[in-house]
Amino acid sequence: MPGDTMHNHNQTSITVTDPVCNMTVDPDQAAEHLEHDGQTYHFCSHGCAQKFQADPQAYITDGDGEDESCHHHHHEHKHEEHAPQATSANAIYTCPMHPEVEQVGPGQCPKCGMALEPKSVSPSDTNEENGELTDMTRRFWGSLVFTVPVLLLAMGPMVGLPIDKWLGHTVARWSELVLSLPVVLWAGWPFFVRGWRSVITRNLNMFTLISLGVLAAFGYSLVATLAPQVFPPSFHHEPGQVSVYFEAATVIITLILLGQVLELRARRQTSGAIRALLDLAAKTARRINDDGNEEEIPLENVQIGDKLRVKPGEKIPVDGELIDGKSTVDESMITGEPVPVSKEPGDSLTGATVNQTGSFIMQAKRVGDETLLAQIVQMVAQAQRSRAPIQRVADIAAGYFVPAVLLVSIITFAVWALWGPQPAMAYAIVNAVAVLIIACPCALGLATPMSIMVGVGRGAQAGVLIKNAQALEVMEKIDTLVVDKTGTLTEGKPKLVAIETHQDWQAQSLLRLAASLERQSEHPLAQAIVQSAKDREIELLDPQDFESITGKGVTGKVDEKAVALGNRALMDQLAVDIDELVQRADDLRSEGQTVMYFAVDGKPAGLLGVADPIKESTQQAVKHLHESGIDIVMLTG
Repeated sequence: MPGDTMHNHNQTSITVTDPVCNMTVDPDQAAEHLEHDGQTYHFCSHGCAQKFQADPQAYITDGDGEDESCHHHHHEHKHEEHAPQATSANAIYTCPMHPEVEQVGPGQCPKCGMALEPKSVSPSDTNEENGELTDMTRRFWGSLVFTVPVLLLAMGPMVGLPIDKWLGHTVARWSELVLSLPVVLWAGWPFFVRGWRSVITRNLNMFTLISLGVLAAFGYSLVATLAPQVFPPSFHHEPGQVSVYFEAATVIITLILLGQVLELRARRQTSGAIRALLDLAAKTARRINDDGNEEEIPLENVQIGDKLRVKPGEKIPVDGELIDGKSTVDESMITGEPVPVSKEPGDSLTGATVNQTGSFIMQAKRVGDETLLAQIVQMVAQAQRSRAPIQRVADIAAGYFVPAVLLVSIITFAVWALWGPQPAMAYAIVNAVAVLIIACPCALGLATPMSIMVGVGRGAQAGVLIKNAQALEVMEKIDTLVVDKTGTLTEGKPKLVAIETHQDWQAQSLLRLAASLERQSEHPLAQAIVQSAKDREIELLDPQDFESITGKGVTGKVDEKAVALGNRALMDQLAVDIDELVQRADDLRSEGQTVMYFAVDGKPAGLLGVADPIKESTQQAVKHLHESGIDIVMLTG
């Protein structure tokens, strides 16, 4: 929209949109400034300013005369006050290859012609079908259907299929023309639009070369078919017959469409990392209204200050504070720690973490783009669009490369036309087109940004968040890797790994009593013990007089026996003599286990050791890294 001022919440600079080409420009560095109806418009180039000056109304979409920048600024502050989430009406879109290009609403990049994508990612964005991929796929298959027969008509004689002789030269030529029309005018139309845009915005790119090459080949062939008599006799390989190159135009378009489809698929797969992160969030929240009634609402409708109820097993919808009730919360999504954290009134809560045991009421403190999960998602999205230092070199090279290719193509045409064999002009056109197409800087312009997108996306899928492209580029210089233990080297979930019996106790009997007692406990270590008994198919009993002693352990009666499981403080409280078990307990702790003493009827019965087992893949991974010359440091609590 003309005059729309776009605010980047992460930067202090203000940018505006060129009303002609929709490119984002800095008002202080704009090439031209024009006044119209009391409003100032800024332009990226002198050409855009001239177009606007010739017909301003053609580029003004909002005729109410209101200063859009002021309106947007006011609206944005109001929006932030309630729910800081971008809406489709004022969402800022950016180019995945040129992140400096920004505009309000969807469109195409004036530099490379790619479809713009939302700068701020939301769950609704990830659920939308990729319209550009669908369109390009449809165009590719349609183009392929017509290109194959054109290719057979043109190249058949070279492989022993003289189709042109079977049909006759005239019918074959007109058939090629008819079959080429939908390929060039429909399938290849987006490339011509991008090529034209690159010319008027003076951002020459690969579509400039593609458009010129295809138009030259198709235009020459079209004239040769409709009016062969305008060509000199040297062009005629037979009376009234001039060589045509429809197959060159159609094959070029089909191959470029295939490249676009593959590129867009790679982008979609890369965005799967962001989808996976967003899928961690809850989809709805249970809000408590002022009258005390509860209603389930979409996550985007949650406002700061809302009171929300979270039941056991549910994801916490947004960041906030627990105000009523208590529970344990699995925060492994954020911290990587397998042991759930106890939460009481006043404790902070993080959206997308999982409530484990109790029901509680929380108050929303941060919603929308302000939540921790949203910030992580934005970091991944920004990293995918960030530019590596090497990309600046590629951009500079591309800026000189395209004009150089055009110059070489002109020289090629002139040399073949003046000194080439007959028909010299035909050879000149064919070779000039070949230079334009073969020299297309697809790799130069796309290799670096595509590798960044795929690398960052693949890293996020593997749980590695890469801050920006520069960090990705310098990774090859890394010689030391610092890793956490829990969830990285280990499985991230506690398991019973040791049962030490005392005197005449058997491991099976001890575990049966301990697991039966822990059935009533909600502690994650208790769940590990119970799960171990279930895995061994041990039949558990119902405990009586169960009591959980905070910071010490649990007690109760199982099978008419007084049992207790906990730390040394609990044993001292119950006057259980555990001196003979202390040394063994210390040995297990030195191996990284959490040790619990077990007593039956006031006498020590043994030890239970719970630990986070090492992943099966850890040893091989560490060995591979060592062989690669990388030192590994474990940094853990």
